[in-house]
Amino acid sequence: MLDKAEDPVKMLDQFMREMESDIREVESAVAKQIANEKMLKRKADDAQALVEKRQSQAEQAIEAGNEDLARRALEDKKDQESQANLLRESWDRAKADADQLREKLDEMKKEYQQMQLKKDSLKARAETAKTRTKMNRTLSSIGNDDSKRGFERMEEKVMQFEAEADTSEDLSAASKSLDDEFDALGKNDVDDELAALKKKMGKE
Repeated sequence: MLDKAEDPVKMLDQFMREMESDIREVESAVAKQIANEKMLKRKADDAQALVEKRQSQAEQAIEAGNEDLARRALEDKKDQESQANLLRESWDRAKADADQLREKLDEMKKEYQQMQLKKDSLKARAETAKTRTKMNRTLSSIGNDDSKRGFERMEEKVMQFEAEADTSEDLSAASKSLDDEFDALGKNDVDDELAALKKKMGKE
């Protein structure tokens, strides 16, 4: 019952809307991950820059003959190196996650484009099928028994009308023929009268 109740065109549109929603969620996740990746990279770069700075300061202290200052600079350099390594590892993981999410997003967008093209094709096919079904039902109803009987009944009525028209024409023609005969009789009397008049006047 559910299968029959589902409208393919409406369901396709619904699937596309759901896919669009999924893509927006992944886009948001990618944006957050990229921001996190950039933050970690900046911290890792800052930590590495501080390591290099402490190395340079230790060398400067040695040249100045301040061994204690050089030792403290190297100790801090060691702490910063450990911090930089941790930040670098975190950045590497964040970058891998961001790359994976980007790849997933690209796949989803490509799949969405393919589904969009397929949806348009399926909608066109569905509309064509509906039109064909409607036409076939109409054609089948034209040829059913009720339609045939009704058509034949109307044909008989038309033939009856034609017969009545022919009969009225025959009656009209018969009536006109009788009048014509009387008119002919009248014309003969006039002709006889005209001949007598001409004879009397010597104009024969």
